Amino acid sequence: MTKSAPRVIATDLDGTIVRSDGTVSARTIDALARVERAGAMLVMVTGRPPRWMTEIAAAVEHRGVAICANGAVLYDLHTETVLRAHEIAPDVLATVVERLRGVSPELRFAVEYPAGFVFDSRYRPAGWDVEALGGRSVDEAGLVERPGTKLLAFHPDADPDVLAEKAAQAVGDLVTVTHSSGRGLLEMSARGVTKASALAEFCTERGVDAADVVAFGDMPNDLPMLGWAGTSYGMANAHPMVLAAVTHRTSRNDDDGVAQVIEKLFPNGA
Repeated sequence: MTKSAPRVIATDLDGTIVRSDGTVSARTIDALARVERAGAMLVMVTGRPPRWMTEIAAAVEHRGVAICANGAVLYDLHTETVLRAHEIAPDVLATVVERLRGVSPELRFAVEYPAGFVFDSRYRPAGWDVEALGGRSVDEAGLVERPGTKLLAFHPDADPDVLAEKAAQAVGDLVTVTHSSGRGLLEMSARGVTKASALAEFCTERGVDAADVVAFGDMPNDLPMLGWAGTSYGMANAHPMVLAAVTHRTSRNDDDGVAQVIEKLFPNGA
């Protein structure tokens, strides 16, 4: 690793290194391998829960670690195990759900855990078969009976930016509100827990400064991380708020934009 190369590469997954067809290209996999071969650290920083990381772990040949659920879970990709989790307390979940029902009765809810999730009977975003994804339907009491890493609230028709703003006004004193799917699906973690807080914690434990971190992202849930990292890249396909916030831009996810940058940071495969 050259003297000027970063010590940490932190990258979002969907819309960033994952292509529109759900795959990670061979070029990107090779670029990610360069990071660890050069002695730097690779951190996947995603809104995905750990249960959605199996294919990614295999695709990147179990390299690096992952920060899942927008900062709530630290996950080892080498061993596919949860290392730690920051959860939302049951009483906070109950209060947030109650307030958000006041914002819109159309909202449907789910709660993610380090392993598995539960959802109310109306939660069927975009026709997903949530039971097949490992979830189970519960009543109102079951939805908030135990701590969760992420609270999801889905509105079938709402603009995600507008919905997130309204939700933040209603519950921002209790949880951190964001979104990443381009639909009316809100993602809420414990108050103060973001991709940035988790990445900063990870880096501090290893003596890495923000100036030595290069981060990539495409959606509003990436904004805290992109603002914290010393160098940040927005994908050409990124949300306008991301493109306005980053220090650099790169090509689309479907054109291996992250790989293009990594190849320049770690030339000749080292």
